[in-house]
Amino acid sequence: MATVQRPSFSGEAADRPLPRVPFPVVDEVARHCTDRAEPNTVHIEIHLPGRVEPARLRDAFTRALTRHPRALMRERARGPLALRYEWELTDGPDTEVVSFPPCAPGALARARERALTEAPSLASSPPLRLEVVEEPGRSGCVLLFTIHHTALDGPSCLRLAATAAELLGGRPAPVVPSVVRPLAAPATRQAGRTPAVARPARVAAGRPGPVPGNAMLVAELPVPRRESGAPYTVNDQLMVATALTVADWNREQGAPERPLRITMPVDDRSRGPEMPIGNGTRLVEVGFTTAEVAADTDPAELLRRTAERTRALKALPRPPLGRAAALLTAPVLPVGARAAATRGLRLLASPWTSTTLLSNIGRIPYPLDFGEAGRASAVWFSAPARMPRGLTVTTASTGGRLHLVLRWSRALLGDDDGRRLLHLFTRRLAATDAEAL
Repeated sequence: MATVQRPSFSGEAADRPLPRVPFPVVDEVARHCTDRAEPNTVHIEIHLPGRVEPARLRDAFTRALTRHPRALMRERARGPLALRYEWELTDGPDTEVVSFPPCAPGALARARERALTEAPSLASSPPLRLEVVEEPGRSGCVLLFTIHHTALDGPSCLRLAATAAELLGGRPAPVVPSVVRPLAAPATRQAGRTPAVARPARVAAGRPGPVPGNAMLVAELPVPRRESGAPYTVNDQLMVATALTVADWNREQGAPERPLRITMPVDDRSRGPEMPIGNGTRLVEVGFTTAEVAADTDPAELLRRTAERTRALKALPRPPLGRAAALLTAPVLPVGARAAATRGLRLLASPWTSTTLLSNIGRIPYPLDFGEAGRASAVWFSAPARMPRGLTVTTASTGGRLHLVLRWSRALLGDDDGRRLLHLFTRRLAATDAEAL
C-alpha cells in the first residue's frame, strides 16, 4: 500500500506505526453512504454568558482530546482490496481544531450553515472542529461544534466539551450516574407495535428550494410537565408530539394515510470520564398505527401506549443497526464491493425506511462551566436529515428549558415548511403537558 503524506500538527514520529481500530458497523455503513450533497454532520452549539480566552480554550480542548484518545482518529489509507476501513489513532490533533471567526453581524447564522454544508475531513485527526462565535452587540459567545457523524456522535462530543470545561474552569464535574434501564413486562414487548413489514409513511414533500443540502430551525420551548408518578417520560411526550406533527403535516399536504415508524437512538453508555467515545448508540423504531395518529386521537392514551413501547425497546438488546447491517459489514469482501452493495440495498429499502428520527439527548448531565465564561445557558444539537427520511427532530434540555432543532433536507422541504412544522410541533407538544391532558 502506498504511503499517504499527511499533515502532522501533533508532531508524531512519521516512521512509528500508529494504533489502528477497524471501523465499527455504524461507522462503516455511514462511510459507504457518503453523499457530498448532504454531508453527514452533527452540529452542537453551547451558549455561554461570557467570553472565553482563546489560548486557554485551545489548551483546555487539546488536553481534553488527550484524555479521550479515541477521539484522536483519522481514516487510514487503504488499498483497493482492503477488507476493512480502519481508524488510525494519533498522538494529537493533525490541525488546529479551535478557530475564532471574525466578530461580525450574522456570524452565528454563517457558522450554522458551515456546520450543515462542510463536514470535517476524515483524513485529519480529530474529525471535528470547534468555532467560537461572537457577534457585536451580543454578550457572551457560542461554542459551535461540527462533527463528522461517520466517526463521532453528539454525546461523545458533549463529553469532550465537558472535559474541556472542567480543565478550563478548574473544577471537576459531579459524578454522573450510569444509565439504568427498567425491565419491560414480557406482555408489553410487542404491544401495539407496527408490523415490521408495513410500509411506513414518508414525510410529505413541501416546497423545496433549488439549493441542495440541509437546513434547520432552532427553538426554545418549555419542558412539558408530567404528573408525579406518570407512567411516561418526557421522551415519550416528545415521541408523541413528533408522530402527531408528521401526521398533521401529511394530512395538510394531502398525503395518503400510512402507519408511522420513528427511529429513536438509545444510549446506554456511562456519561463519566470513562465514557466510550465514538458512535455509541443503538437505533430502535417506535411504530404508530394510522388510527393512533388520527387528528382526534386521545393524547393521554397515546402516551400510555408509547411509554409501553419505548420501555420495551430500550430493555431489549439489539445490535446498533440491526443484524442485517452486521452481515453487510462482515469482512468477507473488499470494502469497495461492500460499499456498492450497501448503497444498492439502501436505495431498494428506502420505501421501508422509518418516517423520521427523534433524538432526545435529555437533560444535559454536565454543568459545562467554562470558568470566567460561565455555565452553558443553552445547548442545541442537530442530527443529519438525509433523504429518504429528510427530517430529524433533536432535543436537549438545559436550565429547565427544552432546546429543539428541526433539521430537514432541502430536497424535501423549504424554509416556510420548516416554520409550519415547528408550529405544529409546538402545539402538539403543549397538548402532552399535564395541565392539558
